[in-house]
Amino acid sequence: MTAIKHALQRDIFTPNDERLLSIVNVCKAGKKKKNCFLCATVTTERPVQVKVVKVKKSDKGDFYKRQMAWELRDLAEVDAKDASKENPEFDLHFEKVYRWVASSTAEKNSFISCIWKLNQRYLRKKVEFVNVSSQLLEESVPSGESQSVAGGDEDALDDYQELNAREEQDIESMMEVCEYAISNAEAFAEKLSRELQVLDGANIQSIMASEKQVNILMQLLDEALAEVDTIEGKLSSYEEMLQSVKEQMDQISQSNRLIQISNTNNGKLLDEIQFLVNYMDLSKGHIRALQDGDLSSPKGIEACINASEALLQCMNVALRPGHDKLMAVKQQQHLFSELRDTFARRLTNHLNNVFVHQGHDQSSTLSQHTAELTLPKHSPLHRDLLRYAKLMEWLKNTHREKYEGLSRTYVDYMTRLYEREIKDFFEVAKIKMAGTTKEAKGKFATLPRKESALKQETESLHGSSGKLTGSTSSLNKLTVQGSNSRRSQSSSLLDMGNMSASDLDVADRTKFDKIFEQVLSELEPLCLAEQDFISKFFKLQQHPTITPPLAQPEMEDSDGGVPSRMPPQAEHRHSMSSEKDMVRLMMNKIFQSIETELNSLIALGDKIDSFHSLYMLVKMSHHVWTAENVDPASYLSTTLGNVLVIVKRNFDKCISGQIKQMEEVKISKKSKVGILPFVTGFEEFAELAETIFRNAERRGDLDKAYVKLIRAVFMNVEKVANESQKTPRDVVMMENFHHIFSTLSRLKISCLEAERREAKHKYTDHLQSYVINSLGQPLEKLNHFFEGVEARVAQGVREEEVSYQLAFNKQELRKVIKEYPGKEVKKGLDNLYKKVDKHLCEEESLLQVVWHSMQDEFIRQYKHFEGLIGRCYPGSGITMEFTIQDMLEYFSSIAQSH
Repeated sequence: MTAIKHALQRDIFTPNDERLLSIVNVCKAGKKKKNCFLCATVTTERPVQVKVVKVKKSDKGDFYKRQMAWELRDLAEVDAKDASKENPEFDLHFEKVYRWVASSTAEKNSFISCIWKLNQRYLRKKVEFVNVSSQLLEESVPSGESQSVAGGDEDALDDYQELNAREEQDIESMMEVCEYAISNAEAFAEKLSRELQVLDGANIQSIMASEKQVNILMQLLDEALAEVDTIEGKLSSYEEMLQSVKEQMDQISQSNRLIQISNTNNGKLLDEIQFLVNYMDLSKGHIRALQDGDLSSPKGIEACINASEALLQCMNVALRPGHDKLMAVKQQQHLFSELRDTFARRLTNHLNNVFVHQGHDQSSTLSQHTAELTLPKHSPLHRDLLRYAKLMEWLKNTHREKYEGLSRTYVDYMTRLYEREIKDFFEVAKIKMAGTTKEAKGKFATLPRKESALKQETESLHGSSGKLTGSTSSLNKLTVQGSNSRRSQSSSLLDMGNMSASDLDVADRTKFDKIFEQVLSELEPLCLAEQDFISKFFKLQQHPTITPPLAQPEMEDSDGGVPSRMPPQAEHRHSMSSEKDMVRLMMNKIFQSIETELNSLIALGDKIDSFHSLYMLVKMSHHVWTAENVDPASYLSTTLGNVLVIVKRNFDKCISGQIKQMEEVKISKKSKVGILPFVTGFEEFAELAETIFRNAERRGDLDKAYVKLIRAVFMNVEKVANESQKTPRDVVMMENFHHIFSTLSRLKISCLEAERREAKHKYTDHLQSYVINSLGQPLEKLNHFFEGVEARVAQGVREEEVSYQLAFNKQELRKVIKEYPGKEVKKGLDNLYKKVDKHLCEEESLLQVVWHSMQDEFIRQYKHFEGLIGRCYPGSGITMEFTIQDMLEYFSSIAQSH
């Protein structure tokens, strides 16, 4: 290893002005054994630079080359892995960790020791050594050991001292004086030796001369020590004095601390007393208001409200730990409980009396509204009771049982009150509805009714429960008479409710519409005002929930009760949900008769005239839509939604009845058909429906009904046409589809645009068919002759050779033509006109249309016959006995004569 060290110093480090201090043979941990040397070096020039150099033997020869170098100041940590056991592995932490395995533990220890010394001298202990034995980290190492480990270089490094500036200057001046110092080194060395001896002698003499001074210095030191002893004695006495002062100050500090603790405790006690006095003290005025306050005057109510709020604040004070054990607090809480119970009892009794008194007062005013179709207003009652709203909230928070008992009492009294009012209100509405029917029936001799008898029947329609009773049969007989009268005249399909528009005119229906609208307009503010009052008076939340009003009835029980299932809600919304349920329950109880009475009124209106179902559907839909916008979850929205379902069923039943009557219609075999009754009935229905449903919310229901009815009309028109014996099928189809087309074109119903085009197509086709079939009769033989000619041509006979056929020669043609002179043709057309006039009805006025179409068709046939004569009988000179001008005159004169 020494030889390698000298070789490396000579070949690598000396040329770079570096000295090699330590060397270790290593290889990288965990990889193939590729040996290299780690060298610790210092530069010979100042400032000194300390480096760790990696040297590796060249692959091409036996010389060594410098591979990598690190500055020692960049070394952060040296990890020897194990300080107690011999382990050749160690790590050097530069910018990254380098893991090495030394060839021997001794070399590793020597290298680490050298790094430690360099760190101590040049880096001021910057590098951290981990898992290194303390023996290696001693600053001074025995010379023999150091020489054995590092070849003496470390000791030489320790003994070496740099020259200071003065020494360098002296050496330079001395070398200038001795110019031969470089050329004759021995002479220079002898001279320096002589001068050194002279200096040594002078130093010895100086030391001997300074002995006296030394003695004086020692004497002065003795005196100083004596003075120090004196000062120490004085300091001891002072310390004893200060100790007594310190004990006295400690006693004063302890006394002050106890006084401060006492003051703090007194302050806290005062805060507690002030807290209890401020928050648990109820004034005498409040106590008097709770015990004897006047609950009927506004001032007394205001005083009771303030007192109850103050009492609630006192009872809800959050007491601090330990307060509940104080006797005064217990007594005050007992007083509060007694005041609460006393006032709750007084308030409950007073409000019970108010409910009873107000109920009797409202009952006494019912007679004022019986003759009018109006409901009594409860706003005065609500206004009087709302003064107690804050007290009800206090009762709700303090006495839940009494609060619920009061709510039950209110519901019971108001249920009886509203039941009487609503029953009387609907009685008036039904009388007015029946009066409308009576006035309409009085116009016709077919349905004679006396006013008193009709009123008696109408009054007997309603029992105490508000439902239709057995007297409905009387009304049924009445409507059956109207049905028989109408059916005997025209068998109208759209005799809705068995009475047609001729029996019950539009004015009467409009009056019914106003009555029904007034009923809903009276009920709507009544229910909304009552629900708003219940929410405010009983302090219940009524925020709307997202529930479709028409889907609500499916969630309710059959009697209109509470929903059978509620949607899942979060726990923090449970209270609000239960309060909304309570509002709904109270409203259902108070107005339990509204839905029954409405259904009874709807049944009566439907019995009087099924056209009323159209009015009721539109009005009810509008009010449901309005109620839904106000509050989708309100009682009014739910109830009207339920009733709307019934109205829609009546409407659908009416449409189904129409279709059934179409299928059952019978026609007379002895008279011409004309416009079928259900066609005119559909026209009446469409005209009325378009008037009623203008800008209505339920237009979709009408459009569906239109489609069902028009398809039934089309199907049954064809059915009647096929069964007709007196009137030709084409005439029945032509007239009725022309009427349908005219009706749809006039009303412009968008959903029936396809049916309008279909009706026009059917009307045109059957008009053309009727014209062609009718025109074959005036020139019957001529038609048959030319049909035979066309048949021969179709069989392959050339047109110019047809005249050689025995049955179709020129003589036969002349014979046939002579049978139809102009006079004969005019006579045949006149008979045809009379027959067409017999077939067609007067209502549709299609005679001139048909006659003009026949004229056009006759001219077309004439031109066709002339063409056949020209092609099949060329040069024969055969022509018809009349011209086109003659025909035009015939048609014109016949039309004018009739």
